[in-house]
Amino acid sequence: MDIYVLFGQTATGKTARALDLVKEQGGEIVNFDSRQIYKKLDIVTGKDTPLDPTIKIWLYDIVDPKESFSSAEYVEMAKKIIENILKRGKTPILVGGTGYYLSHLLYGVPETGAGENWDLRQKLNGKTVSELQCMLKEKDSLQFDSMNNSDRNNPRRLTRRIELLDAGAILSPPPVRDLKGRAFGATLHLIPFFHSSTEKVREAIEKRVEARIQIGAIEEVKKLLGEGYTEKDPGLNAIGYKQLISYVKGEKSLDDAKKEWITKEVQYAKRQKTYFKKFFPV
Repeated sequence: MDIYVLFGQTATGKTARALDLVKEQGGEIVNFDSRQIYKKLDIVTGKDTPLDPTIKIWLYDIVDPKESFSSAEYVEMAKKIIENILKRGKTPILVGGTGYYLSHLLYGVPETGAGENWDLRQKLNGKTVSELQCMLKEKDSLQFDSMNNSDRNNPRRLTRRIELLDAGAILSPPPVRDLKGRAFGATLHLIPFFHSSTEKVREAIEKRVEARIQIGAIEEVKKLLGEGYTEKDPGLNAIGYKQLISYVKGEKSLDDAKKEWITKEVQYAKRQKTYFKKFFPV
């Protein structure tokens, strides 16, 4: 039995290759992109729907944008799906760009066991989100990279990460060699997708952002706002949505919104590369 894992930076063609593998290996896709788990978030997130209706993609559209969704919840669902796919004699093909979803799935959700440090919390109370982010980055940039957009802008969760690191809690999973090339009793095939340079990253993302705007990203955002969703909802507190919401509200020009979207995606791609190369050094 085999499991294929296609991981890496955004805009590298992971999903297209995964769709080919479905046909080659008799497989089913399991998504591990934290933005594509949300319902109604399709165009901005680049949620690819295969033309062939027989191709199965698991873990798309499972959470309402108003709801939070933890990596522990992801792992619980993904494990059952992968085991079911293997039981039916099919090949799981995992594809995505959210590193901590993948690492927690394969290595386990880290246990901390550290209690509350009220003296430290008192010192951190009153610090701005930006200050807390800088403190966490200085202590462990990979921990900051592993957080989703909602958590990075949540002072309580930033404080907790700083508190855990201050207590010496181990939050990071072990290196990939500890898997010994196997998971779920199957042979694990890790397939990385990285851009060759920062210039290539920006070029690919610029094309992708423009294409998504052309096929209706702005209209998607307007529809979501019309249904009562806001930029404060966990699903919409994501790259692309935040910038287009600002444009729709008249707070930014479309050109400025696109430039910021591209810049944020490029920064995210850099963090993805750092995280994956650290925990999946293939």
